[in-house]
Amino acid sequence: MDSDLADAVEGLKTVFQRRKIECSFGKADKALVEDLKKKLRIPARYRAFLVAADPLKVETVTPVERIRLLPAAELEKAQAATISPPEGTVPADWKASWVVIAESSLLGDPYFLDTSKPDPEGDCPVYTAMSGQERWAPTLAASSFAQFLRILSTAMEIASGFGDAIMDDEDEDSFREALGPKVKVIDAAALRAGHWT
Repeated sequence: MDSDLADAVEGLKTVFQRRKIECSFGKADKALVEDLKKKLRIPARYRAFLVAADPLKVETVTPVERIRLLPAAELEKAQAATISPPEGTVPADWKASWVVIAESSLLGDPYFLDTSKPDPEGDCPVYTAMSGQERWAPTLAASSFAQFLRILSTAMEIASGFGDAIMDDEDEDSFREALGPKVKVIDAAALRAGHWT
């Protein structure tokens, strides 16, 4: 793992510890990761993440969202479930270059890498889209996977100030208002896309 990605992973682990929320990272089998590279065309930086910090049980908790990072062993199944969910028809416009890496535990929406847009570091942007719609309408969640992890860490940090009580709309608005300026520093393009605010 390069230092930028290692810092992002360490930041995420730290905020889980600080908030006393259980999480578990492992190390994905290199043969499995190579197989996923061939089948799903996952980029170099994401492969390095899986080998060094496979998210076995990692779910972020904020007032507005819970995002579960998918472990290497579930990636293929997640692609199949997104493309042909059991509850009915799926829009035909899902692209082969989209690789599901996380999901909203609250809404069921996928978070996915767009492998058709690699950057020089071997990373790709992360998008999300609402499930259950007639068409997939991707919204940028982060300009790279490393930035996605940083945004998740920051959201978890801000959420710690909100406690564990049930949130009302006003609390959710306050959380989003607090998150916006922090996302802008990490990834201005993701802020402009509007997913986090």
